[in-house]
Parts: sequence; structure tokens; C-alpha cells
Amino acid sequence: MHYFSQTFNYDHSWARVIIGMWHKYPNPHCSHVVTVDVVDRSVDPRTGVIRTERILGCKQRTPVWIVKLFGGSEDAFVREISFIDPSTQTATISSVNLTLSQFATCNEMIHYSPAPDGRTAFHQTAEIETRVAMWRSAADKLEGWLATRFEQNAQLGKVGFTDVLRQLWEDAKEQKPAHAGA
Repeated sequence: MHYFSQTFNYDHSWARVIIGMWHKYPNPHCSHVVTVDVVDRSVDPRTGVIRTERILGCKQRTPVWIVKLFGGSEDAFVREISFIDPSTQTATISSVNLTLSQFATCNEMIHYSPAPDGRTAFHQTAEIETRVAMWRSAADKLEGWLATRFEQNAQLGKVGFTDVLRQLWEDAKEQKPAHAGA
């Protein structure tokens, strides 16, 4: 099993980051995410927690040996479930691959919460595990490739989301018309 973890702060308030979360895709840094479909959304009337389930469609260049050995294609799908709690200002997003999950799984967890100075803390973890014990060398290669790909995409996601937030909030400030006589 491979583990991945990263933590950092976005230079935006929790509310702005959560609004930005819904605008993350498409963006040029994460061009592998080609579709995002909301399949369910609900609000718990007692707690106010918003639950959203989405399916992300991805397209990535998969090594030929993976396609030959395990089948499939460059198309992959990920199930994402998020819980946004406005009262505690926390957001938790979990995702798992649907494609080729009989051979390998990638369980990702993301957590957003307020940080000092009006920023937002981001914590991301992932566990990547293959399920093909009878082909240990192929399983090790597959797990290594998946872990490397996940790390690359996580870094692209961080850069892409930073750009999305900048475009949503910092560029918007620059485009506000000046008030007459102010």
C-alpha cells in the first residue's frame, strides 16, 4: 500500500474556498478531468450539512502494459462525496476510483477548515492499494504507477485550484468599477 499526504493553507477564507470548490473543473492544470456530474445533492434539515455526490470523468495516458494486463482504456471514473457543514465551517470530501477497482483502489480524503489569519487549511490523504496478489510484480508496478500519477495530479490540483481561487476572488477585486466620487 502507498500513502500520500499533504497539508497547506489557501490564502482565502473558508467560504471563498468552498465556493471555489464547485468551480475547480475544468481548469488547464487539471485537463485530465474532463467531466463532472452531480448525481445527488441533499441538505440535512436538522444539521444544515450539504451532501453532494459527483462522478468525475478522467482521461489519462495509461501505460500500454496496464491496458494489456488489466484491460480498460484511458477513460476512468471517480466517485466523490462531499459534506459541507456551514455551522462548523468544515468540509470533507472523499473519493474512490470506480474504474478498475477490482484491481486497485485509491481512497482519497480532503478536509478544509478555517486557519489563522482568515486563510483555509487544506489536508489531503490517499491510500493506494492493489488487489492482484497473484501477480506481485505487476501489482507492485501498478501500485507504483498509481501512486506517482496521484502525486502528480495532486500537485496539479493544488496549482489549478490556486488559479481558480485567484480568478474568482482576486481578479474580481481588480474588475470592480470604481465608485463615482469615491
